[in-house]
Amino acid sequence: MLRHKLFVAMVWLAVTAAGAFAVTQVSDRLVEDFAPAGSAARDANQAIDATYRSGGDSAPTVPVIVLPEGRTVDDPAVRASLATAFENAAKRLDARVVSYADTGDRRFVGADGRTTFGFVYPRHPAGKPVDEAPDISKPLAQIIQPSLPTGATLRVTGMDLLSEGAGEEGVSVLTETLVGGVGALLVLAFVFGSFLAFVPLLIAVVSILGSFLAVYGLTELGEVNFLVQFVVALIGLGVAVDYSLLLVTRWREERAHGHDGEEAVHRAMATAGRSVVFSGVAVSIGLIVMVVLPVPFLRSIAYGGVIIPSVSVLATLTLLPIILATAGPRLDWPRLRKDSHASRAWAAWTRGVIRFRFPAALGAIAVLVALAFGGLNIHLGEAGSIAGAKTGPAHDGLVALRSAGIGSGALTPVDVLVPAGSTPAQVASRLADVEGVRTAVAPSGEAWRQGGSALLSVVPVDEGGTNAGHDTVRRIRDAVPAKTHVGGEAASDIDFINQVYGVFPWMLGLIALLTFVLLARAFRSLVLPLKAVALNLLSLAAVIGSVTLIWQEGHGSDAVWGIPATGAVGAFIPCLIFAFLYGLSMDYEVFILARIREEYERTGSTREAIVEGLGRTGRLVTSAALILCLAFASMAAAPMTEVKVFATGLGLGILLDATIIRGILVPALISMFGDWNWWLPAWAARILRVPPSRAVARPEAPELVSVPGPAGT
Repeated sequence: MLRHKLFVAMVWLAVTAAGAFAVTQVSDRLVEDFAPAGSAARDANQAIDATYRSGGDSAPTVPVIVLPEGRTVDDPAVRASLATAFENAAKRLDARVVSYADTGDRRFVGADGRTTFGFVYPRHPAGKPVDEAPDISKPLAQIIQPSLPTGATLRVTGMDLLSEGAGEEGVSVLTETLVGGVGALLVLAFVFGSFLAFVPLLIAVVSILGSFLAVYGLTELGEVNFLVQFVVALIGLGVAVDYSLLLVTRWREERAHGHDGEEAVHRAMATAGRSVVFSGVAVSIGLIVMVVLPVPFLRSIAYGGVIIPSVSVLATLTLLPIILATAGPRLDWPRLRKDSHASRAWAAWTRGVIRFRFPAALGAIAVLVALAFGGLNIHLGEAGSIAGAKTGPAHDGLVALRSAGIGSGALTPVDVLVPAGSTPAQVASRLADVEGVRTAVAPSGEAWRQGGSALLSVVPVDEGGTNAGHDTVRRIRDAVPAKTHVGGEAASDIDFINQVYGVFPWMLGLIALLTFVLLARAFRSLVLPLKAVALNLLSLAAVIGSVTLIWQEGHGSDAVWGIPATGAVGAFIPCLIFAFLYGLSMDYEVFILARIREEYERTGSTREAIVEGLGRTGRLVTSAALILCLAFASMAAAPMTEVKVFATGLGLGILLDATIIRGILVPALISMFGDWNWWLPAWAARILRVPPSRAVARPEAPELVSVPGPAGT
C-alpha cells in the first residue's frame, strides 16, 4: 500500500464519491417485507393483496362511534345513518368496509348498545402493492361525521395509527449518523488528545459510503430490507472506528518505542493489522450464517451486514496506513496523551480481578444468568396496542372499545380467503364458533367477492400479537376448509417463528463452530476459543433477557422512550441481535486475547500477560464500546419501535460485553486456567494447520558467577 499511495487514495476517493450518490438513491430501492418465503401466511397475504388490493398483513383503519345518551344502534334511523356513513367512506376512499350497519351483527356493538365500530380497508392502485395501509384517518373522519346522529362522537383508531402516535416522529438515518459521529469524536479526542481523533472518523465516512455503494449494487440483484440502511450507517460507524482506533493506537505505541516513519506503520500492521483481519472475519461469520435461515429479509440483511466489516477492514488496512505514514506525525499534535506505557488504572484493575478471581467470576456469571432468566418469558410477536399512543383520537378510540366491553382484539381482524366453490356464509358461521373469536362475517358485494372467491373478516377477542391471539389464529387455521387461506400479521408471525427459530439452534451451532476454528488458529489454543464462544453465548442470552424485561415487561421503556410495555418482542429481533452482537463482541475478544498472547510470548508469564494485555487494550476496548453505544443510542431515535428495541439490544450487549465479560470474566478465567490457556496438542495443530502451542520459557535473571579478583575483594 505504501508503494502505491496515490493510486490507493484515488480509488478510495472515487468509491467515496460514488457512495455519496448511492446514499441519496438507495432508500427508494429498499423493501419492508418480513414474511418467510413459501409460508402459508405469506401466500395468503399475497393472494388477498393481489385479488382485493387491501388487507392481508395491512391492518384496517377502525372508526369507533359512540352514540349520544338515549340513542342505540337498534334505532332504525341510527342504523340508516351508520349505513350512509360507511357507504360514503367506501365510495369516496375506494375502500372495503364492514360494520354493524351492513351485517346486522350485534358483536360489532358494545354492551352499552351505543358504541359500535367498523373496518375500512383503503385499496391501493392495481399492480402497486403496499406494505401497510395509508393514513386515511382525517379524510375518513370528515366523510363519516356529517352522516352521524347529532351528538355522536367519532374516534378513528387502528394498530398503525396507534403505532405512529406512540412517540416522536423520529429523525433521518443521516441525522442519527451525524449524532453518533459527534459522540465518537468526543471519545476519540479524549483517547488521543490530538488531531488524530479525526482519522478514525474519516475512515468511518469512507467505509460507510463504500458500504452504501455496495448495498446499492445488491438492490440490482434482489430485494434488500430497509433495516440495512440503519445497520450500515450506525454499525458501520462503530466498526470502522473500532478498527481504526486499534491500528492508530498501536502505531502511536510503536512511535513511542522509538520506531519512526514507515517502520512504525509496518510494525503496527504486523500486530494490530492482523487482529483487524481476524476481527472482521469474526463479525462476518455471525452475519453470513443468517443465509441458512429461510427468510429473504434476513438473508438480505446478512449480505448487507457482511459488507460493513468487509469494507471497514479494507479501508483500515489500505487507506489508514497511507494516512499514518504521510500525515500521521503532523496530526498527532498536541499529543496530550502518551502511549509509551500500559494504562496504570487498567493494570491495577486487572491485578485486583486476578487476586479475587473466584468471587469476581462467580459474581459476574450470577449477574448474566439472572438477566438471561428474564428471557424465558419472552413472547415473539407484534407489539400490543398498549405500547401505542397515549393521547389523541387513536388512543380515545381504543379506550372507547375497551369501555364498551369490545376489547382491543377488534383492531387485529384476521382475513380469510375462501376459494370459489365454497359457501362463505357457512365458513363464517363455523369460524364464529371457534374459541377466541368474537365474530366472523362474510360481507357481500363486489368489494368482498372477486372471481368466485370471497373474503371473510374474523374478529378475535384478543389482539393478534398476544399468546392468546396466536392460539386463536392457530384454531382458525384448523377450522377452515381445505384450500382456504388465513392471512394477517399474526399468521405471518407464527410462520416466521416456526421457520426461523426451528433452525436457530443449528445456526448458533454453525456460528460457534466457525468462530472456534477461527480463534483456535488465531491464538493457537483450544481453551481460549472455547471460553470465548461460551461467554459470548451467555452474554447474548443476558441481552435477550434484558430486552424482554425492558420492552416486553416495560421496566424502563416508558421512563426512557415514553413507550409502555409492548407485551411482545418483534419476532425478527432476537435472531438479528444474536447475529450482529455475536460478531461485534468478538471484536473485543480478538483485541484483548491477541495482545495477551503477544505478551505471553514475550514474558512467558500468564499473569503478566493478562495485566499487560488489559493494561494496553482496556482503555481501547472501553472507548470502542462507548462509541458503539453512542451509535446505537442514535439508532434508538428511529421512529419505529422495532428499531428502538433492536438498538437497545445492541447497546446493552456491547455494554455488558465491554464491562462484565472483558473487564471481569476474561481476566478472572484466564488467570484460573493458567498454562492450560495455551494448550494446543499436536493432533489439533495438524488439523488447524498451525504450529503446536508450547509453554514459553519465562526469561530468567542472569546467573551470578564468582570471578576471582584482587586479594581482599
